Amino acid sequence: MPFGQLVLGAPGAGKSTYCDGMHQFMGAIGRQCSVVNLDPANDHTSYPCALDIRNLVTLEEIMADDKLGPNGGILYALEELENNMEWLEEGLKEIGDDYILFDCPGQVELYTHHNSLRNIIFRLQKLGFRLVVVHLSDSFCLTQPSLYIANILLALRAMLQMDLPHINILSKIDKVSSYDKLPFNLDYYTDVDDLSYMIPALEAESPALRSEKFSRLNTAIAKVIEDFALVRFEVLAVENKKSMMHILRVIDRAGGYVFGTAEGANDTIWQVAMRNDASLMDVEDIQERWIDNKEYYDAEELREEEEQAKIRDAKAREAAGLGPDDDVDMVPPAPADDTPKVVRKKK
Repeated sequence: MPFGQLVLGAPGAGKSTYCDGMHQFMGAIGRQCSVVNLDPANDHTSYPCALDIRNLVTLEEIMADDKLGPNGGILYALEELENNMEWLEEGLKEIGDDYILFDCPGQVELYTHHNSLRNIIFRLQKLGFRLVVVHLSDSFCLTQPSLYIANILLALRAMLQMDLPHINILSKIDKVSSYDKLPFNLDYYTDVDDLSYMIPALEAESPALRSEKFSRLNTAIAKVIEDFALVRFEVLAVENKKSMMHILRVIDRAGGYVFGTAEGANDTIWQVAMRNDASLMDVEDIQERWIDNKEYYDAEELREEEEQAKIRDAKAREAAGLGPDDDVDMVPPAPADDTPKVVRKKK
């Protein structure tokens, strides 16, 4: 039974960076993973692409042939994919039982009210795929109450439209400490607590719209979100292995991967950790790590990596029969490190 993630999010949320980082991370923990690009406008993927929609249809061709703009062209491309599902099905058969990351376009219409992407996913489910929606929102939205509420509404609409296990993620959480101080602790934003506390901040953000009518609208929107009670957020720094481990653990539990996988008795330490509840981070730990004391934890992780590098170097010298004062050029390459590393590639 193949498992996979459907990676959604508005433009700039970090979908392709996430796919690249998650692909590297899964490779490091020994899980076979492939990435499928479903964005006809993405002609420079930073990850190795196992299957690319641009081999079926490109945005440039659609815009030239059908006189459509970028947004309309992407909607048309997904409709074209829906009508040519045999191409996608055959490509996925060649990939085999790899864990699949589907990198989707950034047009929010595709997962709020347009049906093509939903229909494509339903077809994949009939083929036996167990999918989880990973919906990314840029953590910059925390700096403005209106952006935060808008991202909650977008996440809620996507959850209702896609009808799949759904993980909402605030990406680029490592950038938040460089912004202005947030009026609430991080757990208020991740748990989507009582939004009535956010209404004064909304009114303060737009003094020109401060009125009884505007206040009633804000209250009504907050009530809609709270009545559904579906949205909460995880946080992610894609270059941090502990953060990636936490997110993958949450996704595995949501999609059922953790309850029956192809990983066996010879698992690496990282594969064992992925099935251990200790890999899940509490929100207090996240607040401490990424906002209150980010610089301290960055320095500690760097020091730990340097110590591990020294240990590996010492083992390599010992295996080669060399002393600490012997020429470095004589030391053979150190054994491959199985510690997951995620590196953001420059485009």
